[in-house]
Amino acid sequence: MITVIGSGRVGATTAAMLGLMGLDNKIVLIDIVKGLPQGEALDLNHMSSILGLDVYYTGSNDNADMRGSDLVIVTAGLPRKPGMTREQLLGQNAEIVHNIGKDIAKYAPDSVVILTTNPLDAMTYVMWKATGFPRERVIGFSGVLDGGRLAFHAGQKLGISPASIIPIVLGQHGESMFPVPGKSFVYGVPLDRLLKPEAMKEVVDETVKAGARITELRGFSSNWGPGAGVALMAKAVKRDERRALIASVVLRGEYGVTDVPVEVPIVLGRGGMVKVLEVELSVDEKAKLAQSVDAIRKLLNSLPEKYR
Repeated sequence: MITVIGSGRVGATTAAMLGLMGLDNKIVLIDIVKGLPQGEALDLNHMSSILGLDVYYTGSNDNADMRGSDLVIVTAGLPRKPGMTREQLLGQNAEIVHNIGKDIAKYAPDSVVILTTNPLDAMTYVMWKATGFPRERVIGFSGVLDGGRLAFHAGQKLGISPASIIPIVLGQHGESMFPVPGKSFVYGVPLDRLLKPEAMKEVVDETVKAGARITELRGFSSNWGPGAGVALMAKAVKRDERRALIASVVLRGEYGVTDVPVEVPIVLGRGGMVKVLEVELSVDEKAKLAQSVDAIRKLLNSLPEKYR
């Protein structure tokens, strides 16, 4: 059973994609807003009926109904508004994630947790502490989205399919994220050899500012990209794909970092993270990653003591 906590745009989009991919025949949507998860579940059940899917959705306002889930996806929290950074959501969302984490530990103690709540890396830390789970089972969704955005914008510049690009984005999921052109490849050729410096800088800027641009254009934050990325991660877990992708996980010495969630390449399977993949970085790239990690540390240090 898969539970999606949070029935807003990202939660509902994710739930739809989980069903379309056939990852489980029972999906539970939970939200504190009365009627919202029930209404989404009913609509999604109609979708299943129309498409002939063997997937049944249930809506609930009680976290106890996640009981028995082997995968819990957390999209709950206040979204970004136009002009707001992910970091400004820190205090407002920490309490939400902390309380959900305690309930996950109580009702789904053997589950893998994937969360999207911003600021992502700090909320991954709060969730890890609240659940008491090993780091392998608390995964922050970010890198699949950031990498996908890098591949899209680079593909636009190069006139090639984004599917031809293996993108690498490290560090913070936020304004200090570190897209790595020299380690992002088109069949072995680094992006910074295919694009001139000015064009590469534009690609990096478009990647970093993509979320803010979407929010500015339509008045609310992204959901289609996150929904697709979370579903891809869920598939890796449910089908034990042991797939390499980028996510935010608590590091234990990798990249010279300890006890800080950082966006890095990992291998993801049924039990969560199988391993961290360490990309060989130049001196300059190491320095840029360190700056991004410092931005995460500053957020963690600003968390109230009860979340740390």
